[in-house]
Amino acid sequence: MSKKTVAMHNLGCKVNAYEMEHIADSLQESGYKIVPFEDKADFYIVNTCSVTNIADRKSRQMLHRAKKENPDAVVIAAGCYVNTRGEDNVLADGIDIVVPNEEKKNMVDIIRSWERSHQNEDLPFEADPYPDEAPVSAYERDHAPAEGGYTRSFLKVQDGCNMFCSYCIIPYARGRIKSRTIADVTEEVRSLISKGYHEFVVTGIHLSSFGKDRPDDHEDLMDLLRAIDAIPGADRIRMGSLEPRIITDEFAASLAEIPSICPQFHLSLQSGCDSVLKRMNRHYTAQEFLDGVERLRKVFKDPAITTDVIVGFPGETPEEFEETHNFLKNISFYETHIFPYSRRKGTPADRMSGQLSRAEKHDRLVILSDLNVKNKTAFQNIWTDGRTVEVLIEDNNEGYTREYVRVRSVAALPSGTIVRGRITGRIDADTMEFTPE
Repeated sequence: MSKKTVAMHNLGCKVNAYEMEHIADSLQESGYKIVPFEDKADFYIVNTCSVTNIADRKSRQMLHRAKKENPDAVVIAAGCYVNTRGEDNVLADGIDIVVPNEEKKNMVDIIRSWERSHQNEDLPFEADPYPDEAPVSAYERDHAPAEGGYTRSFLKVQDGCNMFCSYCIIPYARGRIKSRTIADVTEEVRSLISKGYHEFVVTGIHLSSFGKDRPDDHEDLMDLLRAIDAIPGADRIRMGSLEPRIITDEFAASLAEIPSICPQFHLSLQSGCDSVLKRMNRHYTAQEFLDGVERLRKVFKDPAITTDVIVGFPGETPEEFEETHNFLKNISFYETHIFPYSRRKGTPADRMSGQLSRAEKHDRLVILSDLNVKNKTAFQNIWTDGRTVEVLIEDNNEGYTREYVRVRSVAALPSGTIVRGRITGRIDADTMEFTPE
């Protein structure tokens, strides 16, 4: 009997990507064959996203595409779109199986249960996850995916969010915060190092809250970073998005003392205007955000600092937008991810007055996008002075500095090696020329 085939498509954040790779690994270990999403398959899994209305639409489109092109296949909707829209509503759209976030770890058993129940069409389908054993732990245990071959890997260490920003649906989709133990994470890191990984991206839905769901364990994010750094072979550590308030003087100084920490930090801003931040239910001011950035720049030389900004939030006046524009000009991020406000039913912002038109949001997005290009070019130009950098080669003689500046080596270098050398020019808008020592 030939292996059953599974095609997979992922939408959304790094946490989703991490979970999708875990699902793929589990299916392969259980005898299923993973094929490209464009191929004919027995099962199609779409790991959905619901962070914006556009994400919802893309999730629906991929699910309907799989169903339309492969009517005899079993189509599975997994993730945030299921949690926010509701399982019954997704099933009503003609999808065969729905898997909310908390059940993704049981995907193999859910598919097997479907197969068992459909050997006799009169039997009802029941997911029946882990019928013969208890769950692994209260927090789902995943394994990390590869990026750039066996060089960089995500580490999902936390899930859920308790912040309830007024525009965000994710706390409703992901639930309350929950963290892995440091012992569990470091065990995974050692396993990945044995497979050839050098760099680890520590990520979560609200990474800064790591350990806060288990106060009696006295484990926080800094403890986790130190524990990973202490493992031989953990050459580089990057972090996912951080809450700005976590960047205290003590936190920044402690980061600088960890040798494997890469000076690349993503701090989520959303707006540079205090009145907008207050309506968003963000828990900091623009000045407090700036203070955090300055602390990082004080202890690291030319760190890469990136951010997210939402334009066109309800009630955002031209003057408020101009405050954000000026803030971004003054702070000069390496890269700014800009999103038009997306109205999400069930959030407080959905009920706010002063909803802006699509055209107004688009115009503001264009203005900040132009500024982002200028800021990114200015940051990259810092590196064209021939300074010495350390590069982890990933594929095709390309890799990244510790600051996440992409380079291409003038000499052939094997994937997975960490090499010192000089940046000797610019190849294109995104890639610098690298000459190894």
